[in-house]
Amino acid sequence: LNPKKGRDFEEKVCQALQKKYKQNFSKKAICIGNPPKKHEFDLVSSDGKYIIECKCYLWTKGKNIPSAKIAILNEAVFYLSHISKNKYRFLIMKKDFSEKRQETLAQYYFRINRHLLGGVKILEFNESSHKLRAIK
Repeated sequence: LNPKKGRDFEEKVCQALQKKYKQNFSKKAICIGNPPKKHEFDLVSSDGKYIIECKCYLWTKGKNIPSAKIAILNEAVFYLSHISKNKYRFLIMKKDFSEKRQETLAQYYFRINRHLLGGVKILEFNESSHKLRAIK
């Protein structure tokens, strides 16, 4: 895990979101659960409508499933699932395509975990084009 890569990725995602939604995004702690406890989300819009967790994960070197990272993605979805359903909740992942599997890591994650998402949207961020794409 490389914290600098993660921060750089988050910053690029932040810029793309600011452009798309015409508002500022920043780290913010929000109370979740019962009893309420603060959790710091990666990016939250200034109006509080958009709550985002960012993950800059890749397939393993052998293009295998990064199991531990999948568990952390599930944890991020779990935190997002505690946010009110009238907010937009996104897990934004780095686009990483596997020739071997013929899908991106975000597509794979969505395919195997869609039953757990409960309204959390999976978006993929392409670092070279700076484009966000919803995974369906």
